[in-house]
Amino acid sequence: MTNSDIIDSLELTARLMELHNGDPFRTKAFSGAAFSLEKVTEDLTGQSVADLIKLPGIGKTVATKIREFVETGHLAELDELLAQTPPGVLDMFRIKGLGVKKVKTLWHELGIETLRDLRQASETGRVAAIKGFGEKIQQNILDNLDFLESQSGKVRMDKADRLAIQLRDELAELGRVEVSGQVRRRSIEVDTVELLVESDDPLAVQMYLNAKPGLTQDVPASSPFTWRGRAEGTDVRVAIITYPAAQFDQQLFIRSASGVHLAETGPTGKTLLQSATNASAGSTEETIYAQAGLPFVVPEMRENEQAFRWSQRHQPDELITWDDLRGTLHNHSTWSDGKHTLRQMADYARELGLQYFGIADHSQTASYAGGLTPERVAAQQLEIDAINADYKAAGLEFRILKGIESDILGDGSLDYTDEVLATFDYVVASVHQTLNMTQEKATARLLRAIENPYTTILGHPTGRLLLAREGYPLDFRAIIDACAANRVVIEINASPYRLDLDWRWIDYAMNRGVLLSINPDAHEMRGLHDMQYGVYAARKGGLTRSMTFNAFTLDQMNQYVAK
Repeated sequence: MTNSDIIDSLELTARLMELHNGDPFRTKAFSGAAFSLEKVTEDLTGQSVADLIKLPGIGKTVATKIREFVETGHLAELDELLAQTPPGVLDMFRIKGLGVKKVKTLWHELGIETLRDLRQASETGRVAAIKGFGEKIQQNILDNLDFLESQSGKVRMDKADRLAIQLRDELAELGRVEVSGQVRRRSIEVDTVELLVESDDPLAVQMYLNAKPGLTQDVPASSPFTWRGRAEGTDVRVAIITYPAAQFDQQLFIRSASGVHLAETGPTGKTLLQSATNASAGSTEETIYAQAGLPFVVPEMRENEQAFRWSQRHQPDELITWDDLRGTLHNHSTWSDGKHTLRQMADYARELGLQYFGIADHSQTASYAGGLTPERVAAQQLEIDAINADYKAAGLEFRILKGIESDILGDGSLDYTDEVLATFDYVVASVHQTLNMTQEKATARLLRAIENPYTTILGHPTGRLLLAREGYPLDFRAIIDACAANRVVIEINASPYRLDLDWRWIDYAMNRGVLLSINPDAHEMRGLHDMQYGVYAARKGGLTRSMTFNAFTLDQMNQYVAK
């Protein structure tokens, strides 16, 4: 159990209390506690009621509920509320723009209890007819339903990766077990977590799996050699396939590449699939490519249709790796909505072996996230100077860079005067509000921000949240071309919730000479590790270390930001 689990349970309890017309003071206590705990860095699971009460916004009632949840894994009050709430009503909360009041109205006034009911009511115009809704909200509901249906049964890269590693470790006693499929290709969204087991006795493997707690077989979808089903706690499909040793390596390769990749034909006249199928037992993946007369492609790029064209100009060892990263440039601290102090964040970055840490707390318009006023900007920069002086006095070659994540306003302008913008080492310009523009307006907005001489990095360009929110529509070529013309770096936001810029546009950006920066958007120390997901996505798109902005050394970064 994690702090996030506790916070989520409190938030859901508060939401359902409001939905069921519960005591408003009690509802506020739960929602306020959830909000306050977002900033807590200590492990809540080990704290007593007396310790919890000492935390801001936590009263005795909520503290007692937290202990109940930690000790039993349940909140009796939440369970009761869930029992009174149709599952489809809960699903409506996943639709962007539908808060408790609107969901309550749809449920009570139209009797809507499933997403299917909601679609029918929207398609027939009944939702638009309700006071406070209208055509625009109705269309937003339909658009979001389409999006949610297209994402059904998928999980993000990070969740799929964790599940695959967990299953691989749990099945290790069977012998050789390898992760394959979408997870090995580092797909940003995964609908099947696939593993291969080496064995000459597929029946024994199936019996072992069916005796394993937490795994539920989908019998009709399974076969003697393939176990299909689900793992407890996730909706994503799981496939565990058994192969004998003589076929294992070939199948690991075949099942880790897309159909388009396997259909590529080399000068030998053989497709990659034919080469793999005919390869001798124990053949390496490099051998399989060589026998087809094709250049080796790393697993991450085996669903990139430009992979072989990329290979005409680059070698696999040019691809960015975690070890190539020298710094991180989009991070938050307790100055805005982060969980750890500036010094804690910077010290942790140094512990990870980085040479510099760029702070980019929220700008003043983002008041909901504690955005910095010009006066607080000046105060933060004084703290940065003091910490950098401490590093220098200690003989450490490490520096905090003074950055900001400036909101891009509705007209494309940045969030401070030029005088304030000039005080930063660099500026990450990002959109956080008004995400429903047309492609023409959204593109024009970003183009103006890119043309601002103080913009250094274009942050999470589309604003998407994977499996939850589509990004706003953009003319990507126009955006990338403008970044090339204005010497603006494009961010690959490494948060597994975003991975934005999408990897499919990396090749075009590199060809236009645009640098890319793998930034974690970290709001706490452990968030810095998200750069690994950014590296996975960057490698899928063919990003080289030479075109990675934060692979620059400290001296190179100093020279760049000083220009």
